[in-house]
Amino acid sequence: MTAVLHKLSPQLVRERLNAGRAVLVDIREADEFARSHIEGAQSQPLSTWEKAHLSIEPDADVIFTCRSGMRTAGACDRLAARVHGDAFVLDGGLDAWAKAGLPVATNADAPMEIMRQVQIAAGTLVLVGVILGFLVGPAWFGLAGFVGAGLTFAGISGFCGMARLLMLAPWNRVKAA
Repeated sequence: MTAVLHKLSPQLVRERLNAGRAVLVDIREADEFARSHIEGAQSQPLSTWEKAHLSIEPDADVIFTCRSGMRTAGACDRLAARVHGDAFVLDGGLDAWAKAGLPVATNADAPMEIMRQVQIAAGTLVLVGVILGFLVGPAWFGLAGFVGAGLTFAGISGFCGMARLLMLAPWNRVKAA
């Protein structure tokens, strides 16, 4: 049987949160959550979901959210299986919440999400490889091919070497308190 997450509008989610009847669980990665999130949401990244322990009152509604609603839709079976009773999802995620004019806690000092950094770096390397391939010599097309192979390997294996390298960059290091 396929689990169902009942969709709630941002206004309904806010009403349930304000009434103390719900707990909001953000399933985005920690770096995404650090940059922006709904105040009071619990961070439970989907990548660590099997190890996560939800601490939720039995009478509280569990409402899941992500950035746009796509991750919650794609993982509805995994999410709903962790909840006794009905489970809910913020329809449209954080984007819809912000579009509705509801408050979002943001930290402009937090580094850009690592996957966006990977997309920027990979796209730039491919573009440079293609441009240099046409302007300098065809050997530069190999750069674009190498990046494409790396991204394909990352998609198949779940290991992204570029993300690992970018995590070591000075701007991604956690600052000491």
